[in-house]
Amino acid sequence: MSNQEEAVERLRAARLVAAADAERRTFERKLHDGVQQELVALVVNLQLARELCATDPNAAGVLLDQVGRDTRVALDGLRRLATEIYPPLLDAVGLVVALRSAAADAGIVARVDADVISGWDPDVVTTVYFCCLEALQNAAQHAGSGAKTTVSVHREEAAVVFEVADDGVGFAQSQPTEGGLGRIVDRVGALGGHLEIESEPGHGTRVRGRLPLTS
Repeated sequence: MSNQEEAVERLRAARLVAAADAERRTFERKLHDGVQQELVALVVNLQLARELCATDPNAAGVLLDQVGRDTRVALDGLRRLATEIYPPLLDAVGLVVALRSAAADAGIVARVDADVISGWDPDVVTTVYFCCLEALQNAAQHAGSGAKTTVSVHREEAAVVFEVADDGVGFAQSQPTEGGLGRIVDRVGALGGHLEIESEPGHGTRVRGRLPLTS
């Protein structure tokens, strides 16, 4: 391996570590601000319900009903986090169905067109899925009511190209890329890919990435 190739590999490894660290911090924040707080509230309410059982059984029953509802909310949050870590649908039924499910969960109408991914590098497939997921969630949050998206994933020679485009409100390109779009930048960069983000107020947003394939 040449010195230049070694430098490229070191840079790629550094990007992978940085992207993984950023992802870990994101999940830690979601756990702390979401599910962890919900579980703490459940413990407090269960203790209070136990105390009320001796003095006010009716109030205790009402509180326990609320605990049951809050428990279901916490379980839904855990399921969402588990899906964000790795979606079981991706292995079970493939990228197209997994992306359609992701769009439905995000709450936005999406048309998905993807190539068969047999034989692709698993890291590439996973990266494509999460990049599209981040773009779909970004569109659901910021594109505006009634916005629609199109998602495409295709092989072009020795690379896989993905694109998520919406017809929403768009944004000024001078705005910083952060949040979900920033994580897409990190994911694509970690695999030595290329990313384009195009948007204009009133004309929607297009996220297009190109990732090299090793086979």
